[in-house]
Order: sequence, then C-alpha cells, then structure tokens
Amino acid sequence: MTARPQRPRVGLFVTCLVDLMRPSVGFAAVKLLEDAGCVVEVPRQTCCGQPAFNSGDRDTARALAEQAIAAFSSFDYVVAPSGSCAGQIKAHYPELFAGDPNIARKADALAAKTYELVSFLVDVMGVTEVEARFDGTVTYHDSCSGLRELNVKRQPRQLLATVKGLTLTEMKENEVCCGFGGTFAVKYGEISNSIVEKKTEAISASGAHTVLAGDLGCLMNMAGKLSREGKPIAVRHVAEVLAGMTDEPPIGAPDQRER
Repeated sequence: MTARPQRPRVGLFVTCLVDLMRPSVGFAAVKLLEDAGCVVEVPRQTCCGQPAFNSGDRDTARALAEQAIAAFSSFDYVVAPSGSCAGQIKAHYPELFAGDPNIARKADALAAKTYELVSFLVDVMGVTEVEARFDGTVTYHDSCSGLRELNVKRQPRQLLATVKGLTLTEMKENEVCCGFGGTFAVKYGEISNSIVEKKTEAISASGAHTVLAGDLGCLMNMAGKLSREGKPIAVRHVAEVLAGMTDEPPIGAPDQRER
C-alpha cells in the first residue's frame, strides 16, 4: 500500500450546488482540509454528471466525467463536501467507462482516490477532533448516496461529538431518504413532498433546533419543507459546524445581518 504524503495535495470538488447556492460550505471544507494538514487546490471544474447519469443520458454523463478526470488526475486525493457527487465519481465513473481502453484506467484511478469530505478527514487523515463551538441541540440526516455508496455514518458523528456546546439527538429513521433524489424531486414532486414531510416530522420530533447533513441537495429540500410548514428549525451543512464557520444564516433563512 502506498504511503500517504505528509502534506497531501487535495483537489476540492466544490459541487454545483455549493458553488451556486452555498459557497460557505466550500470555504468550510477548505478550512477543515487545511487544518488537517492538506494542501488544497480548486481546479477549473464543472458538474460531476450525476443528473445526466440518473436520467439515463450516458453520453452527457461521460462527457462531464471526462472533464472531471482531466481536471483532477494530478492530485493525491479528490474530496467533495457531498456524498452524492463523491459517490458518482467513486461508484459510477468506473461503470461509465468499463471496457473503454482509452479512459477506463484513468476513471478507476480517480475513483480510488475520491472521498466525501468528513470520511476523508476521519478515515484518511486520521482527524479525531475539531476546534469548534456550536451551542445547541442538533440532529443528523444520513444522505442516501453518502450512506449507501460510501459508508458515511459514524464519521460525522465522531467529529460532532468533539464540538463544544453541541448536543446530538438522533431522529427516528435517520437513514430514510429526505425525498430529494436530484431529478427525482422534479419528476415526482408529489411523492417527493410526501417523503420529505415524513422527514420533517422526524426532525421536529427529535427536539433539535438544527438539522445537519453532508449533502446540500438534501439540506435545501428539508429547509424548504420546514419553512413551508413554519417550523423554526435551522438547517446547516455539517462542514460549517465542524469548521466553526456558522456566521452565515442557516440554509433558506433570510440574511438579517447589518449591511
């Protein structure tokens, strides 16, 4: 097994939603990676191709994947603050290029060094605690791709246990889908709404004041439903809490800071 570089060079896969909707998650990811001893770079990049892949558009998915492979091939590791995007690269890029002699090896190599953010910190960099404070009770939603494709479950809870002032209370059925599913929420809106309604019931019943997760799509879906229901429960990406970067308003909340 190849030894890990003393200061690994990490390419941050920012993700479309973080770039367009919640850049603070990207900055939190950079802080966490640098605190862990990594050299972080953000190469020119685009979508991982998951929406096209899930919609059956393999040609577009392959074209986007080829761009990602070219952009990130030189890094020691590739890290994404998203289980779904990391899962697309790690689990599905090899599938997309299986049997293609020109690129299969490169796709396999990228998949092998790609990780979801918190699992990378814990499982690769050996991070056991963070220097952060968050006063309040939180609950955690296990996003489908991170949980089922990347085995991300204990890692965020392990680090959250070291955040000063934070109390974690588990909601019922924390591993059940929130109803987002990317294009699923667009194609099957009524079903998606029914699923997220059950999720917000579980969040509310937990008694937590904040719900955390590792995927911005899930977080936006839950935040939207909580807002429509008038439930005053804050929604945040776990990276923001672990990095101690919670000055931004919760997801979906109005910015009431002085300008």
